[in-house]
Amino acid sequence: MNQEKLDIMRNRKGFIAALDQSGGSTAKTLKSYGVEESEYSNEEEMFEKIHEMRKRVFTSSAFQGDKIVGAILFYKTMNSKVEGEYTADYLWNNKKILSFLKVDKGLEELNDGVQLMKEIPDLDEQIKLANERNIFGTKMRSVIKAANREGIQKIVKQQFEFAKRICEGGLVPIIEPEVDIHIEDKKEAEEILKEEIDKVLKEWDPKDYIMFKFTIPTVPNLYEDFYHYDFVVRIVALSGGYETDEACRLLSKNHRMIASFSRALLQDLKAYQTDDEFNTKLSQAIDEIYEASIS
Repeated sequence: MNQEKLDIMRNRKGFIAALDQSGGSTAKTLKSYGVEESEYSNEEEMFEKIHEMRKRVFTSSAFQGDKIVGAILFYKTMNSKVEGEYTADYLWNNKKILSFLKVDKGLEELNDGVQLMKEIPDLDEQIKLANERNIFGTKMRSVIKAANREGIQKIVKQQFEFAKRICEGGLVPIIEPEVDIHIEDKKEAEEILKEEIDKVLKEWDPKDYIMFKFTIPTVPNLYEDFYHYDFVVRIVALSGGYETDEACRLLSKNHRMIASFSRALLQDLKAYQTDDEFNTKLSQAIDEIYEASIS
């Protein structure tokens, strides 16, 4: 484990930019950015378009390590280059920003009130390549849609089983059991989730560093107790579909929880903007998210 990078992720003020859109979310992100489906004819061209958008973000004067500590990358982004360097190398060498790789393959169908992750048959290969590309950690997402203890137990079990393998591979996993913001029993689901995670943490090997990415909890600071475990490097929040202002308002109520926003970061960026307009909008979003992350 690189001690400098670990110290940055544990201590530096700022937030993590989630730029790991994949599959169906890529077309949606491009449309929001102002790129219509008629502008590309196949998946490869679609990913070229999204990489151009991401490169514009990464190379922006607004996108700097003084307010952004990390960026979550899609597999193709990790293997693509920015100004002649692999993405993670560009971010580290030029911005001192750490990179995470999204490793999951999407979600299973809803069962017991949750959507588990699909199997990740190439996880070991992804870990190996991530190390070669100087990636710091990984991210994997599952979804909770009801306060169903049996289902939540399955999510926690699966997340930590994958996390153990990732730790053994020398990376720091971000465990992301997202609680749907629209469910009526969100508060109860979060309470069960915390209880089930805490059971695992009490038995976790302290040499294995981990992180968490949670939906902003109904009860502020619900997950802050997890910092009592020294191996918990950072707790971050997903925007979960909230608009930027609302996501930042809710996040600011949570001590030591930083943002890991995607749509809330990118929502005002457009392909047709001049560089000055683009950088101004990105800077405004970064400043708002940063302030909410250090409150």
